[in-house]
Amino acid sequence: MIEDKKTVVIAGAGLVGAMWACYMAKRGHNVRVFERRGDMRRQQMDAGKSINLALSTRGWNALEKIGMKESLEKIAIPMNGRMIHQDDRTTDFQPYGKKGQAIYSISRGDLNIALMNKADESENVTFAFHEKTSDIDLRENIIHFENTKTNSAGSLSPDLIFGTDGAFSAVRGALQKTNMFNYSQQYLEHGYKELTIPAKENGEHRLDKNALHIWPRKSFMLIALPNLDGSFTLTLFLKFKGAESFETLTNDDEILHFFKRHFPTALEQMPELLKDFHENPSASLVTVRCNPWHYKNVCLMGDAAHAIVPFYGQGMNAGFEDCFVLDEIIERHQLDDWDAVFAEYTRYQAKNGIAIAELALRNFIEMRDATADDSFLLRKKLELFLMEKFPGRYLSQYQMVTFSNIPYGTALAIGDKQTAFAESLIAEHPNPKDWAETDFLAKVDEWISVSH
Repeated sequence: MIEDKKTVVIAGAGLVGAMWACYMAKRGHNVRVFERRGDMRRQQMDAGKSINLALSTRGWNALEKIGMKESLEKIAIPMNGRMIHQDDRTTDFQPYGKKGQAIYSISRGDLNIALMNKADESENVTFAFHEKTSDIDLRENIIHFENTKTNSAGSLSPDLIFGTDGAFSAVRGALQKTNMFNYSQQYLEHGYKELTIPAKENGEHRLDKNALHIWPRKSFMLIALPNLDGSFTLTLFLKFKGAESFETLTNDDEILHFFKRHFPTALEQMPELLKDFHENPSASLVTVRCNPWHYKNVCLMGDAAHAIVPFYGQGMNAGFEDCFVLDEIIERHQLDDWDAVFAEYTRYQAKNGIAIAELALRNFIEMRDATADDSFLLRKKLELFLMEKFPGRYLSQYQMVTFSNIPYGTALAIGDKQTAFAESLIAEHPNPKDWAETDFLAKVDEWISVSH
């Protein structure tokens, strides 16, 4: 354990900021968390734009390390696979992995509140709300804040500063002015709008609650995640401009015609579609890449370092993994050498941030298009077959990303090799009945031995 206790400022009390406050407090540091919004625990405030999220292995590992896994499992709903809603009104269930493996739908607000309450249990943590980071003097090690209610200004000179203030991070903005700092942001031409399927009158779910529902329609899609109260949160991903886009859906007739044409089975369960569509904003989707993730005593985590699009369900999990990985690095160093800690963190984790950004962008195409494609479905069938025949030796890319701690960069590289190999196998053996043959399995066994 580090003996020299530090004064720590965390800019941002969202999911990653609140979690990192728990980690830092556990190590005995004095932590102050500054958040530009009000305290969501005391007001009717949202916790960001997305209402619910998908927790998977990386996120659970980080929660377990601060003693929160067991309590949060009680408010999370397991989703064992994708339920694909086809154009012809039929459905197709695609399991995520082996029996018993699932990702978990959880309320962003409930999770954020639980993390803040956990941090508040430590006398070493103090939260300050309505405090926006206005500037950082990197030379003098001073972080400046502005109170959004009183317009008063304040500043601190802590030992360590952590930027967990999201995709448009003010802390990262200060680092962008330093020499040799690389930064890019990329927007999709698609945006998203959140909608709702309410619970039945008896409180039950109108759809299978143990699945993530997808209505893939080539260039756009609708997805639904279950909530504890029996409702589903739906997200429509659609281009901002074009023939079928948010730009063209401006009145009730256009909206209803669009949903009747493309999502009739969802529309039948959406009595408040028009109200939700008009009241809920359409938001953009951005990918942020930067490197390095630190400068002197300032360090970036979560979306501030690697904002990604939501299509792999890994945004929150990647941010939570930042906490887990950085804490492991601190533990390994033992001594109070933060230069070495931050350098190793950037060296190890930044390349994984780039990898999960790429994976998330690819998965958008898979979810909206490939999930209804026969060749894709055959390859997925082969993946499941090989995982059963070679347990622990053959993991699909999705398995590596979602149900393991294998670095994202490794999962990306191995997954690409596997895809090419699987496609070559299917080209030679398109009939699944042939996959159990001895020669076929021997060829796979040899490939695994050589390539992994």
